[in-house]
Amino acid sequence: MFNTLTTGIVALQVWSVAIPAIVIALIVAILLLSMIRIVKEYERAVVFRLGKLIGVKGPGLIIVIPFIDSVRMVDLRTRVIDVPRQKILTKDNVEVTVDAVVYYRVFDPEKAVLAVENYHHATALMAMTLLRDVVGQVELDDLLMRREEINKKLTKLLDEITDPWGIKVTAVTVKEVTLPESLLRAIAKQAEAEREKRARIIVAEGELHAAKIMAEAAKIYQERPEALVLRQLQTLVDVAREKNLVVIAPSDLSTSVGLVTALQRALQRRSSSSSTEERVG
Repeated sequence: MFNTLTTGIVALQVWSVAIPAIVIALIVAILLLSMIRIVKEYERAVVFRLGKLIGVKGPGLIIVIPFIDSVRMVDLRTRVIDVPRQKILTKDNVEVTVDAVVYYRVFDPEKAVLAVENYHHATALMAMTLLRDVVGQVELDDLLMRREEINKKLTKLLDEITDPWGIKVTAVTVKEVTLPESLLRAIAKQAEAEREKRARIIVAEGELHAAKIMAEAAKIYQERPEALVLRQLQTLVDVAREKNLVVIAPSDLSTSVGLVTALQRALQRRSSSSSTEERVG
């Protein structure tokens, strides 16, 4: 019985020493693990010690002191902001609905953390404001036809404003411009009127060209009467090619009837010879 009691006392003493040691080891292991941070290639860690900036670290393995150091991770990849649709009044007092897309990246993590509270949200709000300002300074025709120039202007203005924040704006693109329904109908009517105008101009130009050619031909026929006779004969020959037609020649072409008859006979012979060859074949 004495031995059993002694063994129990020894076991209690061992556990009383082992349990604190195990707890201390666990705490040390947790602290060591919390000291190790892995920063990815496209990230940077902005480290503060007791609230004071000590530098930008990464990529790779970094060591921080638990409860003393705080870390703010910054993504260096290009990010996209979808600027929501908003109604804007153009310079010529036309209400349009415009949306846009902004592409940007962080080039200075330190400025992105220290200069602005939330650089992503701030860039999005600034893009909305600039979109309204720029579109309000241009007329509707320029907004529809000079989209690339407006995109470049938006990109330049937004990049200049966000540069102190460590932000590089690579592109701002106006996605869609929606016009009012009444304006769309007016534009459609204008386009239809423009097409009709062009069609009438083309027809008038064709008639003018034909009139000039006919005037030149009349002048030639007046100077060379035989040319007019030959033209009339050619017309009769063309008519004679048709079957089952009776051609009545004008009185002033009576001298040329013999020639027309000869041409008709020649055509008939050619037609007969062609029929004979087809039968033989």
